[in-house]
Amino acid sequence: MSLLGDRRPIVVGVDPDPARRAAPAWAADEAARRRLPLRAVHVEGVPTRGYRGREVPPSWEGWNDALHQAGRQVLAEVVDFVAARHPELAVDALLAEGDPVWVLREQSRDATAVVLGSRHLSRARELLGSGSVALPVMAHTRCPLVVVPEPEHITQDPPYFVVGVDGSEHAAAAVDVAFEEAAGRGAELRALLVWEPGLLKIFDEHGPQQEGRRLLSEIVAGRGGRFPEVDLRQELVVGHPVQVLTDASAHALGLVVGARGRGSFTGMLLGSVSQGVLHHARCPVIAVATPG
Repeated sequence: MSLLGDRRPIVVGVDPDPARRAAPAWAADEAARRRLPLRAVHVEGVPTRGYRGREVPPSWEGWNDALHQAGRQVLAEVVDFVAARHPELAVDALLAEGDPVWVLREQSRDATAVVLGSRHLSRARELLGSGSVALPVMAHTRCPLVVVPEPEHITQDPPYFVVGVDGSEHAAAAVDVAFEEAAGRGAELRALLVWEPGLLKIFDEHGPQQEGRRLLSEIVAGRGGRFPEVDLRQELVVGHPVQVLTDASAHALGLVVGARGRGSFTGMLLGSVSQGVLHHARCPVIAVATPG
């Protein structure tokens, strides 16, 4: 799995709130950096705040027209925002009807990445509420899913990416994307494997530590040769995986995890961990599934 793509667009899901522009900004910057087209997608729903005060005729036709008008304006505003940020970027807009999760899953078939925004609300409101699409899209996306938090965070100098490792194929795909992103941004890369020891293993740390170091070495083997410009740090950390990755990503350019990974290392099941960091991370999260 790669973010390099073959002229496949970066797809960004457009939120109707005009104040939420972190996801379109990230998607536009990524598309411009990779010289890829950008597709802004808005799925029609309840008319946005700016249209709720307008009188809508009590008919299906009137309601549908209001939805179309609201959606077209939402997309026009985002296209203008992107054009001001990257005048040379090729942008197209798609106004769709139906279930947002289904629409974005279908868009992911021919996309380099799908980008969504996220606010740090309660977990029930943000990730599991009826308006959320990040988790179900992540479960079935055909390309990397990028979730960009609001507001934009402050990165550290020198810049760095963080990637979670658990020994699974999904983690290996995530490491590939992390190396590509770090190389493209001139950033360092921190590869973290988190050990969450069980109570019965508290007096036997030597074995898990050796296994963790072996997994880290195996999963990054060969990638350093393909990306010699990337300064790689391998870290074996004891703690809760979501908390450790969240702390490590506080000022990162991005946190890369396997979307559905389940590795052999205790406590580091990236399928469930990625769901946790989607809620807690303060930087963009890139969830990567294996090809196919």
